[in-house]
Parts: sequence; structure tokens; C-alpha cells
Amino acid sequence: MAENTFDAIVIGSGISGGWAAKELTEKGLKTIMLERGKNIEHIKDYVNATKGPWEFPHRGGRTQKMIEDYPVLKRDYPLNETNLDWWADDKKCPYTEIKRMDWFRGYQVGGRSLLWGRHTYRWSDFDFEANAKEGIAIDWPVRYKDIEPWYTYVEKFAGISGSRENLPHLPDSFFMPAMELNCVETDVAARIKKHYKEQRHLIPARIANITQPIQNRVNCQYRNKCWLGCPFGAYFSTQSSTLPAAVATGNLTLRPFSIVTQILYDKDTGRAKGVEVLDAETRQTYTYYAKIIFLNASTFNSTWILMNSATDIWPEGLGSSSGELGHNIMDHHLGVGAGGSIEGYEDKYYYGRKPAGFYIPRFRNIFGDKRNYLRGFGYQGSASRQGWGREIAEMNIGGAFKDALSEPGGWTIGMGGFGEILPYHENKMTIDKNKKDAWGLNVIAFDAEWKENERKMREDMKNDAMEMLEASGVKNVSGYDGDGTIGRGIHEMGTARMGHDPKTSVLNKWNQVWDAPNVFVTDGSFMTSASCVNPSLTYMAFTARAADHAVSELKKRNL
Repeated sequence: MAENTFDAIVIGSGISGGWAAKELTEKGLKTIMLERGKNIEHIKDYVNATKGPWEFPHRGGRTQKMIEDYPVLKRDYPLNETNLDWWADDKKCPYTEIKRMDWFRGYQVGGRSLLWGRHTYRWSDFDFEANAKEGIAIDWPVRYKDIEPWYTYVEKFAGISGSRENLPHLPDSFFMPAMELNCVETDVAARIKKHYKEQRHLIPARIANITQPIQNRVNCQYRNKCWLGCPFGAYFSTQSSTLPAAVATGNLTLRPFSIVTQILYDKDTGRAKGVEVLDAETRQTYTYYAKIIFLNASTFNSTWILMNSATDIWPEGLGSSSGELGHNIMDHHLGVGAGGSIEGYEDKYYYGRKPAGFYIPRFRNIFGDKRNYLRGFGYQGSASRQGWGREIAEMNIGGAFKDALSEPGGWTIGMGGFGEILPYHENKMTIDKNKKDAWGLNVIAFDAEWKENERKMREDMKNDAMEMLEASGVKNVSGYDGDGTIGRGIHEMGTARMGHDPKTSVLNKWNQVWDAPNVFVTDGSFMTSASCVNPSLTYMAFTARAADHAVSELKKRNL
């Protein structure tokens, strides 16, 4: 086999790319994984993982220079000095905002698998059937029964901690023991359950932090520094889980600093034959060939690659024959919820720094509930005691002030909503041919927003949160409805949706591009709707399923 020829090419090394590499190499395929950013080696390159806040020049915060250099990243929490190297450089990697879009990217081996929030929930048929029942967009070409065994498959390897709740709209996973609720969360859960007659549930977050050893990974140490890289391998990432498995096969070649600029299409065979790569360091161009290609560059970048491919045949790019490529941008709208204080627990504290709190599953527009909008939302939240950073109104200087701050403050509790955004065709991305990035490549232009359905939903997201806290005995409850700009959820989805019909979708039910069936797209771009739960577990399951199908079809010589 020539040095630039492989059985499979995987574009991207994040959550879905890592899974693609693992599955393909374990099935015997010589695979090259191309990552546009630098390499990050597990443990060795987690340079800030064991630092205390006092060891950072600005205590982990942001400087005026950082705010100037990162005009997008500054819009939310990602801009800080603790892991700035793991977020894309706004100036080198610009984009165009026809309407505001907050796009927070991680360009390195592992991608955002090093940075994600790790909440992992299965979809149910409430989600897969919603489009068809409501006449929204197009129908999903799969149902829960098709994906259920693949959820179990990836959960057993990734390691998901959680509690079995037997909720039809939030199916249970293959769980490790849950990270238990603390005392306040436990009591609030019981009060919500009683007040709403078991129609609403506050449960431990289902999270990809292991609570028992698995593979060569050590269980979570309750440090809550996951976003700095975990030297224990306690949370699921490419580095801790899928990459070591792929490397162990001897079938993987990893090439960082490799910006894939297009997929090479052979019009005589109707198949892709390889990819063109721009070396991010040398600016030289390379070509790699393979029998199958997995496109996992993250939602918008994957679609950008398709849009730049086979333009001599389809002016709008490979996969554009349906007119849907680049359309139907989705995310979860957030920045809305409530919080308050709770009395009577001054003699209690909690163990360690738990990296997850609680989850309240969707309860709107299901089981007979009918609102003036479609779909629903869930909440993520936590309860904790105030620390030394709190303000004490009666004191602001002196020894007594220091003594007071040495004791924990009062308990507070809060929750924030994650709401579903519908797949609107007019929410789209295009190529801006008048603006280029640091490598001379045309950038993406975004034209997307949430609409009246989401605005109506946000009213309930705020009011329901306040109502539940007040019903639970929480004091000084206040609601908020802040910035819910698309992209803020960092759950971008859509732009290359799957479906039943090549006239209305980009991919078939196996994640294959209709126009090039040996190209598989298994990151968030394949999503046909968004649900209201975190999507990464679903990407993992679909990726493993697609890889199994790809190898099966390859053996049958159908690809």
C-alpha cells in the first residue's frame, strides 16, 4: 500500500472522529485520521491539570489583551487563561455573521472532547418521531429501536455514570453508579416529585465521568477540572478512550496540522477517492486516497468541506443535490432559568468537587401536556454552599471579615434550561468568497436565528424554573432570561441532515452521502432535529453504527 493510500480516512479527531477511528481500525482497516490542529498527548500535554488557581498569573481569568484578541470567545466562559490554547484563534479562524452566531471551536487532536460538558442522554422515539407527527422539516429515517443497541455499545466503552429512572422519554443507559445528589439536591428532588405527583423528576446528571475503573482509566477524583484535561482519564475523551484503542490495533496513522480542503470525487465511479490536505504549518498540499471516508470535522466544518468538494459537478458542493446542504442549523437555546437560596442545611457540606449536578428531564408537550409552542426543554443545575468569594454585607475589611470567609456561606441552588430549536430551512451557512482565514481559505457565513417558537418556550423555561424552586421551599427565587444566541449551547447541529429521500436530505439512514455512498458523515451535521438533550452520545452511537455498516458494505464490494 502506498504511503498516501489507506483503507479509510477519518477527517477530524473529536468525539465522533475518535469513535470512527476506533471502530474502523478495530475492524482491520488501515486508517489515517486527519486533524487540522496540533497534537495533544494524553497526560503529558495537560499542562494546567494540576495547577491551583493561584498558579495562574490572573487566577484563571481573562485579560484585556485576551478580550481584544478573541472577539468571539469573549462572549462567554471559554475565554480564560486556563485552557486558551484549546480554543480556536478568532483572528486566524474568522467567520462572517449575517446574523450573530457564537461559534466556539477546538482545533487540536481530541477537539472539543477535551472541553465538553459530558452530559450524556439517550434520545427516545418522542424525539425521533416528532418531525413526522408535527409536520416539521422531514422525518428521521431511523427510530429508537435502530439506535438502542448502539447506545449500549458505546456506553459500555465510554463509561457513563447515572441512575436508572425508567422514564419513557429519557431511556436509561448502561450505567456505572451515579454521582449522588448532595443533601440539598436530594431534598429538592423529593419535594418536586411530591408536589408534581411524580410528573416531574430531578435526577443525578448522566455524565461521561466514570465512577469505577475501566480500561486503563481511573475513576473520577472529584476535582472538577475536566476542561484542563484529566490525567486520570476519568472523563471520556478521544485521548483517554478511543485514540488508545485505535493506536493499539497498529492500524492507525495520525496526522495533525492537516486542514482538509476538499473531498476528491470520481464522477466515473460515483464515489469519493480521497482528500486534499493543506499542511497548516508548511502550507504544502498533500493528497490521500482511501476506499471510505468518514467526515467528522464538526458540524459546520464538515459541511464547509462538502461545499468545497466536487463543485465541477455540483456548484454548491458534494451532497448539495437536494438543496439542503448548509441548511437547518440547530443548537440548544439557553441562558434562561432561575436560582435562589435555601435554609436549614448549615450543618451539612458535600464531598469533593463533583463535576456534575442534577438534571430535570423534559415535561412539556408530552403525556397530554399541550403548550402554545412545539417541543420542550430540560434543566441542568446544582446546589452548593457559597465560598470565600462571596460578599458579606456587614463586613468588608479586617480580621473578622477574614474569619467569616474561612467558614462556608449559605446554600444556593440554580438551574438553567436547554431548549430545542426547530430545524428551520432558512437557518443556513454559506461560503463567504470575499473573506479568507489565515491559510487563504474562504470562510463560513452564518445566517441563523431562533424564532417565535423558541421565544414562547423561553417564557416557560424561566417561569417553570421559578415555580419549581418556590414549590421546593427555596427562598429569594429570581428568574433570568439572558443571551440565548445560536451557538451558545456549543451543540451545533444540522446542515447535512439524514432522511428517507435524496431529494430532501443529504445523507441516508446509514449516514452515507446520497451522491457519494462511500462518504459517511457522523458528527452533528447529520441531525434532522435537535431534541433538548445533549447530543454527543447520539453522535457516538450513530458513528459506531455507520462504521459497522461501512465495513460490511466494503466487504460486499458495494463501496
